[in-house]
Amino acid sequence: MATAFRDWPWPLQAIFYVGLAFVLVVAGLFVPGSPVRSVRADLEEAQASLKPLQTEVASLRVYKQRRAELQSEMDSLQKQLATLQTIVPEEKQTDQFILMLQSAAMSSGVSIRRLTAKPITNKPYYFEMPFEIEADGPYYSVLDFFARLGRLSRIINVGDLKLTSIGTGSEKFRMTVGTSVTGTFAITTFFTRAADTTAPAQGAAAK
Repeated sequence: MATAFRDWPWPLQAIFYVGLAFVLVVAGLFVPGSPVRSVRADLEEAQASLKPLQTEVASLRVYKQRRAELQSEMDSLQKQLATLQTIVPEEKQTDQFILMLQSAAMSSGVSIRRLTAKPITNKPYYFEMPFEIEADGPYYSVLDFFARLGRLSRIINVGDLKLTSIGTGSEKFRMTVGTSVTGTFAITTFFTRAADTTAPAQGAAAK
């Protein structure tokens, strides 16, 4: 006489349920069209697609790091360019340059009697803008004036210096108290842009 399932001992029932679960899992994995097999196939396909994406992301991380380095390098070059444009500007900026000279002279106690623009010289990568200056003042004030020129933001070269002492009676201007030397010298500054570079041979005198 057959025994009902509910009357089986519980260990046999447990073994039966475990075996039934195993059969269902195996059937789900290998029976065509089963939901488990379909999901498993989708998972394998997703994993296969993920690998090349991971490889691509890893390569892009290198470019991201390189981009940060290039941006930092570009910022540094921009700062250098801004500094160079202050030292050697693109434009002549003649008015600003003359004001810089006059300010340095007044701060040193030197009087600029004449400032004459000379022809601009075309160099391979820049232009020279020379001036001839006549000035006078106390000897040490003149030395301080030249020192101040060396500290200006623009590059300035001083040459053809000809200084003489006063008191010979040949002075053309009324000298200030303490003035001991007078003379002429050449000052040259620089710019880089080629446009509008024609300068007259002689400029207007400036007091």
